[in-house]
Amino acid sequence: MPNMRNTKNPMPSQEPLVRAHNFTEVALGYSEAMALDEAQRCLNCKNSPCVQGCPVNIHIPNFITRIREGDFEGAYQIISADSALPAVCGRVCPQESQCEKYCVRGIKGEPVGIGRLERFVADYHIAQGTGEAFLPEKNGHKVAVVGSGPAGLTCAGDLARKGYDVTVFEALHVAGGVLSYGIPEFRLPKAIVKGEIQGLERMGVKFLTNMVIGRVLSIQELMEEEGFEAVFIGSGAGLPKFMNIPGENLKGVYSANEFLTRVNLMKAYEPNANTPIQHAQHVTVVGGGNVAMDAARCALRLGAASVTIVYRRSLEELPARKEEVEHAMEEGIVFKLLNNPVELIGDDDRNVVKMRCIRMELGEPDASGRRRPIEVPGSEFELETDCVIMALGTSPNPLIKSTTEGLGTHKWGGIITDEDGLTTCQGVYAGGDAVTGAATVILAMGAGKKAAAAMDRYIQSKS
Repeated sequence: MPNMRNTKNPMPSQEPLVRAHNFTEVALGYSEAMALDEAQRCLNCKNSPCVQGCPVNIHIPNFITRIREGDFEGAYQIISADSALPAVCGRVCPQESQCEKYCVRGIKGEPVGIGRLERFVADYHIAQGTGEAFLPEKNGHKVAVVGSGPAGLTCAGDLARKGYDVTVFEALHVAGGVLSYGIPEFRLPKAIVKGEIQGLERMGVKFLTNMVIGRVLSIQELMEEEGFEAVFIGSGAGLPKFMNIPGENLKGVYSANEFLTRVNLMKAYEPNANTPIQHAQHVTVVGGGNVAMDAARCALRLGAASVTIVYRRSLEELPARKEEVEHAMEEGIVFKLLNNPVELIGDDDRNVVKMRCIRMELGEPDASGRRRPIEVPGSEFELETDCVIMALGTSPNPLIKSTTEGLGTHKWGGIITDEDGLTTCQGVYAGGDAVTGAATVILAMGAGKKAAAAMDRYIQSKS
C-alpha cells in the first residue's frame, strides 16, 4: 500500500549558523530508510504525469519502483539511461517547477521528493562503485562538442553511447562549464562534477581544455581541417550584464560571473588560493535569481559581516528557487526588496563605499508576466557597502558568432536553431544557454539530448 502521508521526508542539512561559515555541502542527503519511505509515497500513476515535466524524460515511476524494491543500482540504471548527470540533477535541478509540479500527490499535499530520490540513488551508485563502464563499439564517425557544460556533456554522452568518436573542446582549464565555475561547492561539490566527467572519459569521450573555439580553431576548421562530421555548440551564456549606472567601474564592483568563477573554479576561499578576491565586510548583491543567491551565500562564507540582496520586485517575484531563498534567509542574508540601485559612490581612492537606491512599487504585469517595478519619486536612500556584485543575468559570448561565417543569431546574441538544434550552418548544431540565454541545467541537458539525436540522424543519412 502507498504511504499516503501528505508531506515529503525533509532533507537533512547542516545547521544554518554552522554552514554559513564553511563551503561543505549544505544538504546531507536521504538515508536509506528515508528513501524507502519517500518512495512509498509514489502512486505509480498509469499516465506518469511527472515524466511529462522532465526535459530529458526520465522514467520516474520506474526508478522509484526500483527504490521501493531495494534495488538502488537498478534505479540508477533507469535514470542514467536518459540522463548523463544524475548526481548533478538530483542537487541543482528545479524539480518543483518541472517533474514534481505535475506529481498527483502535490494536489492535496507535497509532491513526492523526486529530486531527493534521484540524488540518493546517484550517491549510492558513486559510493558503491558499482557498474562497469559501458564501452560502445565505435561506428567510425567523428563529432566535436564545443563547451563542457550540461548541454555539451549530455550531447557528448549520448553520441558516445552510439559509438561516435567524441571530442569536447573547453575554453577554461577545467571541464564542467557552469557546473564547475558557476555553482558553489556547498550546493554542488566539484568531486561530483569530476566524477560525471570521468564516467564520460571511461566511455571514450576526449576532453581538450584551454581550447577557445573561435580563437584557437574556428568551427569551419574543426569540420574542414580536423575532420569532424558535425559540431555541437554548447558554449553557454558567459557574458555578464550590467545596469550602466554611474560608478559601476569602481573598485570592489564585480560581475557575479567573475566573483563566482574566482570562488568556485579558482577556490578563492582556500587560504593559499592564487586568485585575488576582496574579503569585504559589507557586501551588496544586486539581483534575485539563483546566481544572486549563490553570490550572496559565497560572500557570507568568505567572512563578510553583512550581506544584503537588493532586488527591485517583491518576494513573490523572486526568480530564485524557493529552497535557495530560504537557505539564504536562514543564514542571515538581508533582503532589501522593492529597491533598485541608481548610483554607486566611491571614495578618493575609487573604492565603492555607498550604493544609492530608490524604492519601487509594482504596477501592471510586463511581458514576462511579472508586475512591472515603478520608481517611487523622492524615495532615494543610501546603503553602506564596500563590495557590490551585479547578478543581473548573462548573454551568449559573441566570439563564436563573430568567427563563424553564416551562423545566424538573434539580436540579443542567442544562436538561431530549429527544433532539433540545427543552426543555419550545415552540420552545426547548438543548444543550452548559447541558444536560449541563461536557463537551467536540466533544460540545457534536454537541448543537448535532442541535438545528439539529430546529429546522429544527419550523419547516418550521409553514410
